[in-house]
Amino acid sequence: MAIAALALKIGLAPVHFWLPEVLQGLDLLTGLILSTWQKLAPFALIVQLAPAIDPVLLTTLGLASALVGGWGGLNQTQLRKILAYSSIAHMGWMIIVL
Repeated sequence: MAIAALALKIGLAPVHFWLPEVLQGLDLLTGLILSTWQKLAPFALIVQLAPAIDPVLLTTLGLASALVGGWGGLNQTQLRKILAYSSIAHMGWMIIVL
């Protein structure tokens, strides 16, 4: 249950759908803060919980996020949506490392 809530907060796939739309509606500075600084605390919690979480689940979430972020960002023309999909992909790679 905790991993689902943390995945939603940091925008991991498959619960990432809110992030591009929210960032599109924000100004650039607020979007940068949302896509960087506000992900530190939830990611730190995931790092602390990682030994107790199934590695297959973490790898699946990370791989799905990396793929969705990479593919989703290919066809974007707006800077904020590119930032959102980049954030999703990078967070996926960080989760895979765990």
